[in-house]
Amino acid sequence: REEEESASLLEELEELVTTLGIAIAESMLVRSRVQHKHFICGTGKAEELGDHARELGCDCIVFDNEVSPMQQRAWEGVADMTVLDREEVILDIFAKRARTREARLQVDLARMQYAMPRMARMWGHLDREGGGGSGGRGASRGMGEQQIEVDRRMARKRIDRIKAELVVVRRQRATQRKERQKFDTPHAAIVGYTNAGKSTLLNKLAGSDVMEADMLFATLDPTTRRIELPDGQSMLLTDTVGFVRNLPHRLVEAFKSPLEESLLADFLVHVVDANDPQAEQFHDTTLEVLKELGAEEKPVLTVLNKIDRVEDDGMKASLRSRFPEALFVSAV
Repeated sequence: REEEESASLLEELEELVTTLGIAIAESMLVRSRVQHKHFICGTGKAEELGDHARELGCDCIVFDNEVSPMQQRAWEGVADMTVLDREEVILDIFAKRARTREARLQVDLARMQYAMPRMARMWGHLDREGGGGSGGRGASRGMGEQQIEVDRRMARKRIDRIKAELVVVRRQRATQRKERQKFDTPHAAIVGYTNAGKSTLLNKLAGSDVMEADMLFATLDPTTRRIELPDGQSMLLTDTVGFVRNLPHRLVEAFKSPLEESLLADFLVHVVDANDPQAEQFHDTTLEVLKELGAEEKPVLTVLNKIDRVEDDGMKASLRSRFPEALFVSAV
């Protein structure tokens, strides 16, 4: 079961990496009985993987595991190439997808917080240039160390500026939200795993043109549309950012604002890709993130989308058994 979960997460990582436009030479599931301090796996295995990556002509190794700054430096030393982890890949995707000022600020904040402890690797080569007294005793601090301190001070100032800007932007959005609430219009938020078809569903219901694409994180910014129900009553419908498994905690914190729409909505429309073999897990992942955000008490309407792609009657029966209250639809 654990191996199946790891293999599924690795497939998801492949999708994330492909979304960035990086070609994959090979993916590999590596077992390690003990979590080693420097390389996660043992030194011998790390050297073997580094050699293999160079033989394949790779210029980058991507880990699904969270890689600490120290481990990142160790891997880049042994493999002689760039090393990324899941968090950095997701951050880069978010940076490409962010459109509104708030989303861009949130991405910048998360990236700066991620980069802060990794600044040492950017300037480590300068440390050897420091002077020294007789026998090396009394050596002055290296240029690298001085540069790191300057960069960290600038980074901390940048983080403080971003946080201050976010306060202003969030205040503006809260004012806009209050204006919406004055009209006492019912409000639903569409939530779900990334690429489940949330934007497509919003476009279908609202007749709008929110970006929709068969890719992870096609939309990051929350989009709200007014729709008219069959009885003539109006309702607000908001499309929110999609979830992934193992979303780094820093990103959950950074993206609470666009997800706040799900906290403030009267109810949630939870969209699940019915055709995905991991549909059940993705459904549970979304509920876990909603719980972390404090939205687990909201009424939920579960929608199994892309039902037109499910050709196996046994799979349909299984889905109906697992989600007896759900609506089966095809937004397309």
